Amino acid sequence: MKLVVLACVVTLALAAPRPDETAETLVDERSDSGDGNFNYNFETSNGIYEERVGTPGEEGQSNMGGTIRFTLPDGTLAEIVFVADAAGYRPESPLIPTPHPLPAHAIEQIAFAEEQRRLGVEVDK
Repeated sequence: MKLVVLACVVTLALAAPRPDETAETLVDERSDSGDGNFNYNFETSNGIYEERVGTPGEEGQSNMGGTIRFTLPDGTLAEIVFVADAAGYRPESPLIPTPHPLPAHAIEQIAFAEEQRRLGVEVDK
């Protein structure tokens, strides 16, 4: 049994992706004003790109927005545009899975419940 586990671990280690050791940094621009405002731009020769802008938030958090791009193993360019603020981290990308749409009867039930709530109907729990 131990031999099987060891073989699996070795196989996973050998199959793990390796970073491109020949990649060079093409762009590395950073600016930080010290008051919570910053920007960052980074790009490598193997297609990794990130730009980020940050500002201080009203609730003490850092608000950020930016773009991340990299090439997937199949050659597809992946791009993620994101915002991170008091409302949380919100990435957008066609590569991020989305839930299936709700069936019509579920949408009708939600609309009915919202209407009942609007009318002040209370349900005993």
